[in-house]
Formats: sequence, structure tokens, C-alpha cells
Amino acid sequence: MSSQVSNSPAPDADLGTIAHEYRLFAERQAKGHSPVYEALSIAVASDKRLLALLHALPPVKRQPNLLLAAARHLGAPLDSTGEFLSWVATRWDQVSSLILSRLTQTNESARCATLLPVLAALPQPLALIEVGASAGLCLYPDRYRYRYDQSEAFGPADSPVILPCRTTGPVPIPRQLPDVVWRTGVDLNPLDPSDPEVAGWLGSLIWPEQTERLQRLRCALDVARAEPAHVVRGDLNETVSTLVAQAPQGATPVVFHSAVLAYLSPDARAQFARTMRDLPCRWISNEAPSVFPALLDLLPEPAPTDRATFVMALDERPLAFTGPHGEHLHWLVDAGLPVSGE
Repeated sequence: MSSQVSNSPAPDADLGTIAHEYRLFAERQAKGHSPVYEALSIAVASDKRLLALLHALPPVKRQPNLLLAAARHLGAPLDSTGEFLSWVATRWDQVSSLILSRLTQTNESARCATLLPVLAALPQPLALIEVGASAGLCLYPDRYRYRYDQSEAFGPADSPVILPCRTTGPVPIPRQLPDVVWRTGVDLNPLDPSDPEVAGWLGSLIWPEQTERLQRLRCALDVARAEPAHVVRGDLNETVSTLVAQAPQGATPVVFHSAVLAYLSPDARAQFARTMRDLPCRWISNEAPSVFPALLDLLPEPAPTDRATFVMALDERPLAFTGPHGEHLHWLVDAGLPVSGE
């Protein structure tokens, strides 16, 4: 991926595309979750000066989450949209430099609450392999506590992390945690959970009002520091086969990912799917509906269009709609829970 900033003039159509992305982010992701980010994203979408600056970045670097996190990390004012826009434009060299050097890598441990019903139902013990692992915080589903709806929390009594999750549909809430005997991952830029700079950047990726998520991040980092997972640097398409081959005998290898493959090209996503079909492992995908459009034809009900939603599938069989941050799990009627792989 190029890190060069383009100096080409910005056609109005291109600026319109960027503006549309920011409005969608405001309407479908920030609305109801972050009034600050909703207002700032709408303001960016209407500011041609800032849109032109964003256009000069590589397309993958124009995303709202990355701009907003970089600005926050550098101390941008958030209470006034006018002051925010002016601050970012004035300090664009600093902001763009941070954008180009960082990735969103939102490492949301709460996604484990949506993955847990599948992980707990698979043949135990498990060898977990996460692609796009970031700091590896989703590699510890057996180290967290869970609370589905208003039920009593369950999991290790001494865990500092409690993951709440609202449910709808016939969710097969597990009675026990998965038995994880091996955990590893791959990322283009692995993050060290013991590095204060890493903790600071991951904190900046959490939206301003979400203080519970920030506290959860800090506690999940403590879990990861106490039991470091082995996350290797590499391209997922080039590395996943090697990691599956390294899984210990007697364990079920499980490759999983959340909010990762949207950053790959369609060809790279298709290559990954072909690779997964040929590997001796189970495959849990938890991605936006557009990532694997073929899954949409297998859904017994349409995916929601009024909010950000992921489709979770096991071996390309859709099981549930999930909240992007693990906040909600809707199990599909008649989805069942296939564990045999047949």
C-alpha cells in the first residue's frame, strides 16, 4: 500500500464520494452511539477544503474512523465542528502524517461475545488463529466474563473484563467457555499490548462518549499482557496456511476474523475464501454484508440497512447478525449451529 499523498486536483465527483462515505458513517455508525462523531462527520462531508485534503490521501486512508482518531490523538477540539475543521486543516501535515503511519486496527474484545456461541460449540479443545489480530485481544474468549441480556455474568471470576451483549432470536448461549490450548494470529502491523504508545492509539480509536469501551480496552490489555499471544507480522493470504499447519495435534484449528477483510481488494478476499475452503480447519467470518455478497443469498431474512451490521458465518454458512463492536447478537431463525463441518 502506497503511503504517498497525491497532489492531483480533486474532481467534484471524487469529493462527493468521500462526502457520501462520511455521511453514511454519521447515519449508520455514529448515530445513536456517538453524537460527537455524528456531528463531526456531517461537518467534514460539507467542507470542501477538508474533502480535498482527504482526496490527496490513498483511498484506504480516507476513512472516517482513521481521520477522527488521528485528530483526537493529536488533541483536536471536539465540542465545536467549526473549530474542529479549522484545527484539522491548519495542522494537516501532522494529522496526515499520523493517518499515513497508523491503521484503524480497532481491537474490540467485546466481539468475543458474538463469537462465543460458535466457539463453545465446536469440538474441543481449540487452536485459535485470528487474521487481522491487531494486539490479539480477541484471542482470549476463555479469559473474559460474559453477560447476555440481563442474565448473570459467567466466566473466570477473577477476569477484569465483562462483556455485555444484547440478544434476539434463538441464540444458543453456551453453558461453558471454550477450551483454548493455543492462540496465535497474523497482522500487517502487530501491536504489542504492553507498549504504552499502542494503548494510547487503541484508546484514540474508541469513540469519545464510549467510556465503558475504553475501560474494557484497558482491562483487556491487562489480560493480553499477562498471557501474550503470538501474533506474527505478515499478509493474511500468505500466512494463514502456515499458522493452521502449526496448530497442535488433537486441537480443532479455528481461523476467525472480524472487520478485517473489508480492507482487502475483492480479488484478495476471493483468494482468502479459496484458501480457507481447502484448509483443514473451521472458519468463522464476522464481516460487513458487502464483504462476502454470496452469503446474502443464503440469509433467511434480510440484513438490517438502517445501522451497521455484520454477518457472522461458520464455514460460509450464515448464523447471525452481529453488532460491529459485539454489542448485539441476532441469531437467524433455523440457522442452527453446525459443528460437524459437514
